[in-house]
Amino acid sequence: MIDVRTLSKKFGAKKALDNVSFTIEQGQYVALLGVNGAGKTTLIRLLATLARPSAGYIEIAGFEQKKEQQQIRRCVGVMTHDSFLYADLTAEENLHFYGRMYDVDNLQDRATDLLKSVGLITRRHDKTRTFSRGMLQRLSLARAVLHQPPVLLLDEPFAGLDVNAADMLKQLLDSLIARECTLLLSLHDIDYALQNSTRTFILKQGKLIIDSATKELHHDQVRKALAVP
Repeated sequence: MIDVRTLSKKFGAKKALDNVSFTIEQGQYVALLGVNGAGKTTLIRLLATLARPSAGYIEIAGFEQKKEQQQIRRCVGVMTHDSFLYADLTAEENLHFYGRMYDVDNLQDRATDLLKSVGLITRRHDKTRTFSRGMLQRLSLARAVLHQPPVLLLDEPFAGLDVNAADMLKQLLDSLIARECTLLLSLHDIDYALQNSTRTFILKQGKLIIDSATKELHHDQVRKALAVP
């Protein structure tokens, strides 16, 4: 589902990603770990076509990133630090706006179901500029999965969520896994990654230093790789 070869990204003289290669099969749940500045956000932005690589090759769902960006965007759902939400539109209006872009069938029902699943149905008519950080996170996730993409790229999706919202997110992720959605999640929580993912990537200074089946990793091994004291 995702094929990455010798991928690099430079910002001036700094290499944010350095010769990264991997493949992810359909239905895999991949946890992407690394300290701040390791390259996690850069990798997700490149896969989502939000940035261009300095070198290397990306293919998603059979589409080549350099030539078929529009096709990739239709089969990828992405959630980054930028919510991509319009502050002067309501929660429902935001979902309808993106739903029309993706030609979502039964858009009204789909939007309503997602607002219920992320716990925002009572705020459906409120403008998003009135929302807390956690509420924006939840609505961003609803936007990301609105068009039922086969690939979901989430950058720190649990950041800013309270316990109830985090539980909602976990339930939604479980439902996506049941439908064999391919998931790549950037995380800081080692325990959650080891308990829930099927595969783990660890980035360090832009290099992919570990690519392993999660069941073969141990907590201390991951902490050592991350150099967590």
